[in-house]
Amino acid sequence: MRPLDRDHLARLKKLIDRYQPESFSEHLAWSSHNGTYYNDLLPLPYSEETLARIVEHIDEVQTTLGRQMLLENPSTYVQFAESTIPEVEFLTEISNRTGCGLLLDVNNVFVQARNHGIDPCDYLGRFPLDRVEEIHLGGHDEQVDDVGAPLLIDAHGTPVAEPVWALYDEVIARTGPIATLIEWDNDVPAWPVLRAEALGAKAILDRTARACAV
Repeated sequence: MRPLDRDHLARLKKLIDRYQPESFSEHLAWSSHNGTYYNDLLPLPYSEETLARIVEHIDEVQTTLGRQMLLENPSTYVQFAESTIPEVEFLTEISNRTGCGLLLDVNNVFVQARNHGIDPCDYLGRFPLDRVEEIHLGGHDEQVDDVGAPLLIDAHGTPVAEPVWALYDEVIARTGPIATLIEWDNDVPAWPVLRAEALGAKAILDRTARACAV
């Protein structure tokens, strides 16, 4: 894993200083190698070596930007034999060491739970929800891999699936309202469809807010 691109980081700081966004986030992934940038967010092995380098990179980013960043859990389609740290523990330790916040993508949890045969409720039960400052929702595609096994792809081109809504409802019931973004990047539908998705999230947030106020 190479050092961060200092020129890119300087441009990012200039952009953030100019527009002052509410938050800045990045995925737990890699997407470049030897000067070549890829259009995919590629997975990492969860090892002590990777953990130390990610912590180093986040410390550098937060110091340069002068603000906390949020780290997003990935959607993954393969796992590494050399991984020795479960993903939730990996994210938790990164947050502990750097002070970064977490961005919880609920669709990503569901996608990789299906792809790797894990229980999404168990994953979320171990997730450090007290560190979560933003939540993402989105749609996914259902495909098959080279051997014909089911494979979910985080594609952001379809409505949020009902199981993902259910997981989101459970998370918000535990955390209270958290800023939520619905991602729809491909095959964008007409405005009424997008509005209905946003209203679905708002209904869950409002119901929880009312319950918290009682």
